[in-house]
Amino acid sequence: MAGVSPQTASNHLAKLVAGGLLQVEQQGRHRYYRLASQEIADLIEKMASIAPPAQIRSLKQSSQLQQLSHARTCYDHLAGKLGTSLCEALLESGYLVEPNEPQSKDYLITEKGSQWLSSFGIKLQSKPGSRRAIARKCLDWSERRHHLSGLLGEQLFHRLLELNWIRQKPGSRSIEVTEAGKSGLYEVLEISL
Repeated sequence: MAGVSPQTASNHLAKLVAGGLLQVEQQGRHRYYRLASQEIADLIEKMASIAPPAQIRSLKQSSQLQQLSHARTCYDHLAGKLGTSLCEALLESGYLVEPNEPQSKDYLITEKGSQWLSSFGIKLQSKPGSRRAIARKCLDWSERRHHLSGLLGEQLFHRLLELNWIRQKPGSRSIEVTEAGKSGLYEVLEISL
């Protein structure tokens, strides 16, 4: 996809590993690369939010970008128009609130929100010793607004999959909102997609 030779890609990946941005795991002849930390992921999302839009050179690229902008995964949570709409609906319903500290990276779940999440089938239980955020703000590169990450973002993604309100397209980050999902999201959170 990058349009470079395997040697060039390998050289660039080696530099990213040496710089601490990526980690590599070798299995047999294959090497698997991943981001080194959540902080690196956050940094990339923030840089993407200020980067100029990519030039579209084909109808296929245009369709892919449109699908990704509408609904996609961002690691283990929802992003795009779907993700930001979900986050805004939770805030407008009073289920989440902005903290008093403007520098905070997290939302707070209200008592009303805890009750709603429980009735929606979401039980927020972090693993013992986990330092993972519960309801983290994540800046969306396509919408330029926040969507929801952290444990709550992950749980909402999995719950919508369980309800068959969304489907992940094979081999893609792109998400399809089903007809049941469109009516369900409107019914429970007044989200129109």
